Amino acid sequence: MTEKILNNKKNGMSMLLLFVLLYLAALALVIFSGIRLDNGRMGFLPLMILGILWLTAGWIPFLGLKVLKPQEALVLTLFGKYIGTLKEEGFYFVNPFCTAVNPAAKTKLNQSGDVDGGNSAGNALLNAALGKNAEAAAEMTSKKISLKDMTLSNSRQKINDCLGNPIEIGIAVIWRVTDTAKAVFNVDNFKEYLSLQCDSAVRNIVRIYPYDVAPGVDTTGDGVADEGSLRGSSELVAQRIRDEIQQKVEKAGIEIVEARITYLAYAPEIAAVMLQRQQASAIIDARKMIVDGAVGMVEMALERLSENHTVELDEERKAAMVSNLLVVLCGNRDAQPVVNSGSLY
Repeated sequence: MTEKILNNKKNGMSMLLLFVLLYLAALALVIFSGIRLDNGRMGFLPLMILGILWLTAGWIPFLGLKVLKPQEALVLTLFGKYIGTLKEEGFYFVNPFCTAVNPAAKTKLNQSGDVDGGNSAGNALLNAALGKNAEAAAEMTSKKISLKDMTLSNSRQKINDCLGNPIEIGIAVIWRVTDTAKAVFNVDNFKEYLSLQCDSAVRNIVRIYPYDVAPGVDTTGDGVADEGSLRGSSELVAQRIRDEIQQKVEKAGIEIVEARITYLAYAPEIAAVMLQRQQASAIIDARKMIVDGAVGMVEMALERLSENHTVELDEERKAAMVSNLLVVLCGNRDAQPVVNSGSLY
């Protein structure tokens, strides 16, 4: 399906004035013909019938008047055949028997709002001129397709990562409709289709990565283990999710502008265990850093004492000094000093 843009229909104001003038002319014709018929001039009967017919059916051309605001589109069909799309803002006149099509008009997902529901002042005046009730006006306006950037935020999903750990993840997708014909005719409901493809893409990508960096895991598919993870490579994961969604929704005329991870955590059933694991890993890393620093300080102290010949220590005394310094530097409590007032030996 190829989108056809109707740019030569922007004559709504002139057609509106013409129809109003025709209504006034028909009313005047009926009154004038009635007066003549009262005078016995039967030749004016066809003119009176013509005026009555226009007053009766003259509202039909008003159905062809369409108003579009910026970043709105209207897909039109005539007796089931696609005739084109109105995309630019303006006041249009089209075939009154054309029907606007938008299968996703009443679909409301967890996303930013669609176009106005038909409560604007301009639409209210036009609807009053056409003599239609509020429900019909809202239905007509709801057929418009928004071309704005919209945000879709699906509910959080529970997915197993590549190590089998259940995690919860949520994403926000910024999207817009670029081809209205594809969006309307290639899929049943482009909003629901997009939502489904977002869920599927998230599952496909998340299953490739571990939550944290794990040894021996290949996330790029090149056969070489890497350090990719959901927590550490969130930008790359989001980009891969965006590309996956874009590939699926291309035929629906939708462009994925951006995808972002909005929530990422272990599932509640393993969150406590994984927290203990992270705490243990953090404690080990901290202890390792403390020990490395303490050993360096002891080495520096011994070198300085040897260079300045401050104190001459044998190997036994050096070992005792090293032991005492490591206890002081590596302990998690403040040391209690003991002053030796006697001989060192």
